Order: sequence, then C-alpha cells, then structure tokens
Amino acid sequence: MKLKTFYGLPEKVLFCKKSLTSNQTPTSTQEFKHTIKSKKKTMFIDKNGISDPWKYSRIKKRIDYKQREKQLLKLLEKHRGKREFDCVVPGSGGKDSCYAAHILKYKYGMNPLLVTWSPNLYTNYGYKNFKNWISSGPFKCISSKRNEKLLKTLTKLSIKNLLHPFQSFILGQKAFPPKIAEKYKIPLVFYGENEAEHHNALADNRSFLRSKSYHAYNNLSEIRLGGIKINELMRDYNFKLKDFEPFLPLRAEKLEKFPLEVHYLGYYLKWIPQETFYYAVENCNFRPRPFRTEGTYSKYNSIDDKIDDLHYYTTFIKFGIGRATYDVSQELRNDHLTIEEGKKLIKKYDGEFPYHYFSETMKYYGINENYFIKLCDKFRSPHLWKKIGKKWHLRHTVNKDGTDD
Repeated sequence: MKLKTFYGLPEKVLFCKKSLTSNQTPTSTQEFKHTIKSKKKTMFIDKNGISDPWKYSRIKKRIDYKQREKQLLKLLEKHRGKREFDCVVPGSGGKDSCYAAHILKYKYGMNPLLVTWSPNLYTNYGYKNFKNWISSGPFKCISSKRNEKLLKTLTKLSIKNLLHPFQSFILGQKAFPPKIAEKYKIPLVFYGENEAEHHNALADNRSFLRSKSYHAYNNLSEIRLGGIKINELMRDYNFKLKDFEPFLPLRAEKLEKFPLEVHYLGYYLKWIPQETFYYAVENCNFRPRPFRTEGTYSKYNSIDDKIDDLHYYTTFIKFGIGRATYDVSQELRNDHLTIEEGKKLIKKYDGEFPYHYFSETMKYYGINENYFIKLCDKFRSPHLWKKIGKKWHLRHTVNKDGTDD
C-alpha cells in the first residue's frame, strides 16, 4: 500500500552511506517555503548512496584556501576604512559569530558592527556568551527591538500550524541584519558558514553570496507568518503592519538603490565547527553549555535559546531526523567520527525529548503540554512513522532497525 507523504518529501527513504543523513532532510528552501512561495527541493542522494553534502565535503578538501584568502583580502581592501563600520557581522555570541567578528577585526583589520536578532528566551550561559562576544572586541552591537507580544503570537501560531517553533525567529534573524546594513549604509555583510553545505544540492554550495530570497521581497501578499497571511493576522490579532516590519525582508527596491554584498566568510576561510569553537573559547571567552544538550551528544552548538531544543525535536517528528543526526553528519563530513561511532550516537540520542526547558517554553507561549504532545502526532508523515500499540516507531533508520527495514 502506498503511504502518504507530507512536506513534499521523497516517498522512498534513502540514507547517505558516508554522512548518515537522509534524503528527508529539509533544505533551506523548505525551511523558507512557509514564508515565501518557492520550489521544493530535497537533498540529492545518488544511486551509489552518496549525498551532495558529502560530495561537497570532498570538494572542500581540494580548495586552495590561500587563493580564497587572497580574494577575501581584495574584498576587504575595497571596504576597509571607508566608513565608521567596515562590515556587519550578524550573530548572538555563538561560536561562529565570535569567530567571524574577532578574526575580521584582529587578523584582517576590519571594524565590524555586530547585529543581533535576540533569541526568544535566552539561556543564562547564552546571554553570558553574548556579553563576552561584545566585550572581546570590544565591539559595538545593535540588538533587535521588536514587539514581544507579536513574537510570542507568531511563535505560538508557528507551533500550532506548522510545528515549527523557530519560524518567526528565523525570519527575523535573516531579515534584521541586512536592514541594519541598509539603514547605516554599510554595504558589506558577513555570515559564517553556508547553510547549504548541510542540506542542499551541490550547486547551492558554490557561491560566496547569500541568496537574495532571504533578504528581499517584492509583494507583501507572498508572505505568510505562522502559516497565516499578514492581512489576516492584522485583522484577527489586532496588529498593525509596522509591527511586522522587523520580521520582513527588505523591499527589493531598497536593495536596488543600495546594493548589499552579503557574503559567507566560510567561502574564503576553511570553516570547521570544532575549530571555530576552540577559537571562540580562547579569544572570546565562549563557554559551552554546562550539560549535554538533549537530543544529541554535544554541548556547544545552538545553545543560546531555550526553544532550540524543542525546534530540533520537531525536525525529528516531521522529517525523522534529530539533532544527533545533524551533529554526526557534520562531524563525519569533517572526518572527526567513524561511521560506526556515528550510528551508535544517532541510535542513542536522536529524538530524545527536550525535557529541560519544555515546561518553561510551553508556559511562556501559553501552550498546554499535553496538547503539544498530541499535536506532534498530527505532523508525523505516514511514510516515516508507524504506530504500534501506543508508541510511534520510525519505519526506516540508518541503523536498519526501523519497523519496515
């Protein structure tokens, strides 16, 4: 019997033999598709069982980073000293933004302006890392000022309608830094690593430029927040259009008048997450989470927001891929794990429930805990999940112990 699939995912579940992730991985395009209509794309795994992200990790080993650094130096020379701030570095004080801002300032002589779209609910250690990041320059930082009632409303709607706790945060995170760059006429923006390396087709990894679809739009009617059109949100929740402004990308005509160069620093410099972590610890007083992150085995990735753990749990529900799979896949691509080690870590930690902040986040957003548990079941795609008795099981796993393996 043909099983129904959700989210435009491939019917047949395939796993990459080298990185252990599956073709059910949501791409950055799919992450964005609830906001601006776009074509659905899925990660490509070839007939030999090899994924595009793995192929790109092999390509990276052949890149001449000395030559890439020369390109970077030429770019920086074009902008250095032309205004008070040479560039914008978005971030919140995580290891990657610490690395990017500090190395641009102290190795390359730039004066970056830090721009932060603040987390929904700061963790204590995340906020300390944020302050340490600013102090490590010292740097000047602009943090977002937004309507917290709207943010809570959008996050609650995103959970209920999309099972996507991070949608509204991601929108602001992508939209806010280019807006600040345009406002202060700083034409150069540096993000860290290209997220396409983790999910998307091989061709998406080749550019040093960030996709314009993340920071420009033409038609307001294209945009949905929390799965609802903006005019309906204004009508039903008594918000004004200006309240949504921090969550919306720049209008395309503004970018035409003031073109931004939005680059990935990871295109020019060899970007290895473990190395950026060590650099941030040494130079920015970055500190990992004081306990293991639920759903994985690490302590230092995406730790500043209490809703982070819930977000990764929902990816496990919707796509059968949890936080441990993301971490394992990254470490395999960087040759820091063996396949067998990776499989054991995925089996042990993937899909672990995020108890630590669960009650607090549910209370903050006004969502009943039992309602959320039942809601998750509505978003389980039948081609991924099978219920036996009262318990849900994956049909296919990388360890070949799913119900249909």
